Amino acid sequence: MSARHQLLALAAVAGAVLGVAPAASAEIAATAPALPSLAWKPCGEAANVSCSTFEVPRDYERPRVASLRLFVAKSPATDPAHRIGSLFVNPGGPGSSIAAALEANGAGLFAALNARFDIIAMDPRGAGQSAPAIDCHADQERDGIYSQPFMTPKSLDIFSLAAKDASYVHRCLRLNPELRYVSTENVARDMDLVRQALHEQQITYVGFSYGTVLGATYASLFPKSYRAMVLDGPVDADAYFNDPMSELSAQSSGFESSLDRFLAACASDQGACSGFGGGDPQAAYDRLLARLDRAPLATPDGRAVDGDDARAGTLIALYSKSNWPFLGQALADLERGDGANMRFAADLYYARNDDGTYQPGPDAYFAITAIEQRYPHDLGTYLRAGRRSFEEHPHFWWNNGYLELNYGIFPVRGDSVFSGPFRVPRSSPAPLVVATTHDPATPYRGAQNLVRELANARLLTMDGDGHTAYGANSACIDRTVESYVADGTLPPSGTVCQQDVGFSAARSKSAPLVGGPAIGAIGPHARPTAALP
Repeated sequence: MSARHQLLALAAVAGAVLGVAPAASAEIAATAPALPSLAWKPCGEAANVSCSTFEVPRDYERPRVASLRLFVAKSPATDPAHRIGSLFVNPGGPGSSIAAALEANGAGLFAALNARFDIIAMDPRGAGQSAPAIDCHADQERDGIYSQPFMTPKSLDIFSLAAKDASYVHRCLRLNPELRYVSTENVARDMDLVRQALHEQQITYVGFSYGTVLGATYASLFPKSYRAMVLDGPVDADAYFNDPMSELSAQSSGFESSLDRFLAACASDQGACSGFGGGDPQAAYDRLLARLDRAPLATPDGRAVDGDDARAGTLIALYSKSNWPFLGQALADLERGDGANMRFAADLYYARNDDGTYQPGPDAYFAITAIEQRYPHDLGTYLRAGRRSFEEHPHFWWNNGYLELNYGIFPVRGDSVFSGPFRVPRSSPAPLVVATTHDPATPYRGAQNLVRELANARLLTMDGDGHTAYGANSACIDRTVESYVADGTLPPSGTVCQQDVGFSAARSKSAPLVGGPAIGAIGPHARPTAALP
């Protein structure tokens, strides 16, 4: 039997073993869901933060059949005399938790916005402290969607890859029976139910990365229920649902471009880059990866750093320009035989805990995208995509292609998946779409596409690097966003702000690495913590 036929046979067996049929459409119920009861109690470590759990329908088409429990934290306006209303925040993912960050930081998390707004941090269904929360209990480095070794056309064992993927999918479905109800559409409906429970006629919304997909969904479904909406680090919402393979390939290209920009900056400022690579950091980087592929570097904790670990650690560092000095230091350390910093970065990428377990964010990211994105079931598609990605993305080919086979064999389609069209009527407030010209995770063209899709939206550009713009990147961006949020004033069409974050030896190289998929929301559309105010 050929390798291709083995793969097709295995996929058929996997489908039979999983034994899960695609969700059938339910008849729309006439009964409206009951408003949740929000009983606020003090919570967390920060001052003046309160939290509540509340019940929402598991299925909005049958709201009385079963419910899920959601968790929300609130930081009240610090200038109550000038309070405007409630501002919902989503940091991305999907599968992001935001409530814990508000519990820990309170008004310091979004200080400028918190002055005139109650910040509402709702953990979406399936994530964070909402229950049940998605967790496949997987070893992310061996079994998860981004598991190692990263397959290449030369190393690919089709049968073994498909068996691993089928095992992971089966584990996720077996341990998380509510998966089909965690769609973006249902999260948007949860938000609107909370809006009503707060007795707000309209909310203000700030969404980052995948949070822009949630925002576009909310604006399309509830165009009269928001007064202002900021979509930062935007995702092409239509592509996210309907052409995810192209979207993920574009993201891999974005990381390649960001790596090139980082290495070029290293060549221009060796001091900022800890001397890594001398006159040709690009060649030095490739030599370093090849050396680690041949002979992994032992670390003091008894583990090691190989080429794939360095690739994963590099990718997470590229989420924020503030991480560039750290990345330069980590690469220079590797050249000298010290893998501690890169080991730390790779562990952060995989959301690995100190005890060797893993946080559930990567599982939530995979499961939510799997139930609502449209992937083909012709498994040959993934073989071709893997080969193409390896040719087009010399350092980050593993970010798309072969790994997407997990989606190809996923047998469940979520209930209530809204996949467009994404439109904002002229009678509704125009969302402010904030995009970075060299964003590795959500490339700039996706922002342009989203603005066209929404039809009624305004693009604000930051000329710079890293994922998302608001908060600690550009005073111009912060000022413009905050003005819009306060009074709805849109910037002039074509407004471009410059990034204030530079790359120099004066910047700290010892600060903890932050950002990317291992913080908060795990996945390509995560909000980098480094950018939080």
